[in-house]
Amino acid sequence: MYIPEHNKKENWDEIKDFIRQNSFGILINRYKDKPWATHIPLELEVNEHGKDILVGHIAKANPQWKTFSEDKEVLCIFNGPHAYVSSSWYKEEEVPTWNYIAVHIYGKPKILDEAMVMASLHRLVDKYEQGSKNPISLQNMSPKTLRQVKGVVGFQIEISEIQAKYKLSQNRENDHDRITKELGERQDAGSKAISEHMKKP
Repeated sequence: MYIPEHNKKENWDEIKDFIRQNSFGILINRYKDKPWATHIPLELEVNEHGKDILVGHIAKANPQWKTFSEDKEVLCIFNGPHAYVSSSWYKEEEVPTWNYIAVHIYGKPKILDEAMVMASLHRLVDKYEQGSKNPISLQNMSPKTLRQVKGVVGFQIEISEIQAKYKLSQNRENDHDRITKELGERQDAGSKAISEHMKKP
């Protein structure tokens, strides 16, 4: 991903928080000489060696997993809020642009055994059922229902490279306050979220 120096984010703790809050990502590799992408939750975890990994699963019917190799990297993309920025907010004439946050993670996938897949699914469901009015748990589901795990392929990706781009008008210091204000007054969630990110030091 092309990242100008002033848009680069290198604070790993902040990037990890971003991934946890925007964990529905895109897994990309190549299948039959074409780019192949799957939209799935990718959870940030730590493996037994203390290394940061992403954990996910895809349908066994999805051929993407057949090209997984511990020798070939895959790309995982995490998108955050984004917003159109009108150049009418600038003090001097300029073209409009778009502000956004995106994180790209590279790593090599390793397929998990069924027990590890089931454990990851328990963690996934428990995480996202928090706050539900009537939370469910895989602990209470019948063996018949849980047999569906045989229809998925679980994997983990040991992270080898992180690219984080926070394009938040860092190069427009003289217009920053006005851009932040205008975005905050819009009704869409993306504009409001970008405004809040721009207020952070």
